Amino acid sequence: MNSDIDTPPSVLLPSNDPQRVLLHNEVHARPSQRIQLPALVIYVAVINAGITREQECEHLRRLPGQQALMPEQLQNNFLQLYLQDYVLRWERHTEFTRYSVLQHLPEAAQLGALDPELVVYVALPRGWLADIPGRTFAAIELAMVEGELNQADKTLELARNWFDGNRVVASLMGRDGHSLAVTDFQLRSSGFEHMLVIMSAEASETRAGRVAQRLLEIETYRLMALKGLPFAKRLIPELTSAEQQLSNITAQLENKESSAQELLDTLINLAAHIERATVEHGYRFAATQAYNKLVIQRISELREQAISGTPTIGEFMQRRLSPAIATVEATAQRMSYLSARISRASALLRTRVDIQTEFQNQQLLEKLTRGQELQLRLQSTVEGLSIAAISYYVISLLLYLAKAGKATGLPIHPELVAGLMIPVVVWLVWRATRRIHDKFFKLS
Repeated sequence: MNSDIDTPPSVLLPSNDPQRVLLHNEVHARPSQRIQLPALVIYVAVINAGITREQECEHLRRLPGQQALMPEQLQNNFLQLYLQDYVLRWERHTEFTRYSVLQHLPEAAQLGALDPELVVYVALPRGWLADIPGRTFAAIELAMVEGELNQADKTLELARNWFDGNRVVASLMGRDGHSLAVTDFQLRSSGFEHMLVIMSAEASETRAGRVAQRLLEIETYRLMALKGLPFAKRLIPELTSAEQQLSNITAQLENKESSAQELLDTLINLAAHIERATVEHGYRFAATQAYNKLVIQRISELREQAISGTPTIGEFMQRRLSPAIATVEATAQRMSYLSARISRASALLRTRVDIQTEFQNQQLLEKLTRGQELQLRLQSTVEGLSIAAISYYVISLLLYLAKAGKATGLPIHPELVAGLMIPVVVWLVWRATRRIHDKFFKLS
């Protein structure tokens, strides 16, 4: 039994698929942190378009004691660095890179504080955050403290003071109400949003890490989902104009006097414009739907409970995010429907052009047929003249031959011989012409 356990997998199993280990370890790629309260999480997400891992690695080397960091250590798109007073996590995604710093939350910034300026407590080297390669699109300061949740209303009042009395949204999370998340979704002068999580003393460090991860992901994916909205707003007037153009083209299709070539050129230009818009924005609109699904999924994982008089995070998202997502989805559908309608109009126009072409071909065939008939008539006339001319020349030759015979003493009358030979010559010439015609038609 022990020998079987010690046997290498290559002996016990068939050889591994090349992607087996990679896919198996994906479930462990970005584990949630263990957070000991009170804690401060400084979170920054940047768009990484045009930014390489080498550039990000070079920036990470600026942290104390990380001068030996190599780009190969970033190949799994996840890195966690344990420094003297904080832990830094680096995560690279398709469109953005996330940096999060976990450190102790000072007493002066905890629940009794009044709108604390958390950025002054950041343990990172001066200027390190500002020099992160990329463009910032999400920056959050998340404070996590212990508190009493049996009377959530009173605890929420303390949280309102922490936000300087701003209008907030709050959710009591979990079926047992283990955490209270509060935020006002406002950008401070520092460029950060503030979030506050109050957890019961019984909450584990692992649970605190999961709660922090979900809240940060909700805000990140919310902003990524909204990236499609400006494009949708810019496209709306263009789509309206395109729909009007298509309506005019369709109306002109009913008018037989309209030039099919002009309509076809206009329709091709319109189709090219819509196709270009689809290629440019199709990915962004699809990404918006994908990120929105992630937001909805993360909110459902919070298992929110409402506190009377205060909207939950899910309700806030429903009211504020859903209209924007609906606008993006409607714009994407308009592009799809417009492209389909242009295809149908093109089919109708092609049918019209095909019918006109067929009619023109029929007219051309009729003209060719009439031309052939005239050519045959002309050929028959020319053939009749040819028979007469050939017969004339043959009879003339016979006349000269008869005259030559008379001159030699033969008892003949040349004119009489020529006259008698006229029917015979004409018949022979006609017969020879008919035989030539018969051979020609057999060959053709």
